[in-house]
Amino acid sequence: MNTDSKQSYVAEIRRLNDQFRTTFVGGAILITPGLEMLALGRRSALMSAIRNFTAFSADNDPYGEHDFGAIELTGETFFFKIDYYDLTMEGGSPDPADPKCTRRVMTIMRADEY
Repeated sequence: MNTDSKQSYVAEIRRLNDQFRTTFVGGAILITPGLEMLALGRRSALMSAIRNFTAFSADNDPYGEHDFGAIELTGETFFFKIDYYDLTMEGGSPDPADPKCTRRVMTIMRADEY
C-alpha cells in the first residue's frame, strides 16, 4: 500500500471511529463492572465526555485511528478503546475501514480495571 493509500485507509478508519464514538451508533458498547457501579448521573457525564473527546495525540493515538482515549472525570480516570471484529465476532475484522465486514466494539472502563 503506498503512502497516499495508507493515509486514506487510516482516515476512513478514523472517520468511522469518530462517527461511532460521537453517536454510539454503528457498533456495540461494552461497559465493565466498575462502570456498572457508577451512579447514573456520573455514567451519563462520562458518556457525554466520550462523545465530546478530542484530545487525541501521538501518545494516545499513535496510528491516527482515534480508537483510544483517557478521560478524567471528578478525580477518576476512565479509558475507552474501540476494537474491530468480523461480523461473527469470532475474530478480527479483515478490513476495519469497511463497515460491511466490521463490527466495532467500544469498551469503556475505569483505569484501575485495566
